[in-house]
Amino acid sequence: MPLYRDEAIVLRTQKLGEADRIATLLTRGHGKIRAVAKGVRRTSSRFGARLEPFSYVDLQLATGRTLDVVTQAESIAAYGEGIVGDYARYTTGTVLLETADRLVVEEKEPATQQHLLLAGALRVLSSGERTPGLVLDSFLLRSLAISGYAPSFADCAKCGEPGPHRAFNPAAGGMVCTTCRPPASAMPAPTTVTLLAALLSGDWPTAESTDPRTRREASGLVSAFVTWHLDRQLRSLPYLDLTPDAVPSAEALPPPA
Repeated sequence: MPLYRDEAIVLRTQKLGEADRIATLLTRGHGKIRAVAKGVRRTSSRFGARLEPFSYVDLQLATGRTLDVVTQAESIAAYGEGIVGDYARYTTGTVLLETADRLVVEEKEPATQQHLLLAGALRVLSSGERTPGLVLDSFLLRSLAISGYAPSFADCAKCGEPGPHRAFNPAAGGMVCTTCRPPASAMPAPTTVTLLAALLSGDWPTAESTDPRTRREASGLVSAFVTWHLDRQLRSLPYLDLTPDAVPSAEALPPPA
């Protein structure tokens, strides 16, 4: 079987037989792939711990008929070490993984931008250098933009009339003018719109200067925008809890997407 190497982020895994796992991977050069990791559930496995969700690995794979086979795995970054022990980071991380899995639809089609964006988000989330909620909302907006669903926070998303505008509508694609405003559009505060634009562009000084109320309103709008464009809510989103005192039992934790 032909061999190839690539860097990959483990999105999710599932059991196969008594000792194997199927890993869904977002690779830098080959897009999303599903590969069998043989024997990784045995305690003697050479690379079982390296193929867990949130792991960033350098893999050698053999091309198979239906599923490729992992033949070597070397750790590049164990982002899970800084994520799984903190509930806010963990629930945020599961949303990141599920979003990437959902947005990269075709297997073995290059998705380099999505890979780099996810790797960067996991690195920042694991290090704790930024607030999980801001990391999540920025990732969601930017990943949707890469997929062709970039929201407009300045000009009207429907007619292009220069802003600022007051109404936000997920189905329309962002902020809309008075003429184009559909019924039941949200009317966010101007500071919330500024935050959304900062998260999309990566303006972290502006984003981090906002207050909790503004961030909560922005998160609600981002969630509505994501749900609309993915047709249904992310499975991991209801588990999201970004309050610092949230420490539920292990049984309450959702599995990685």
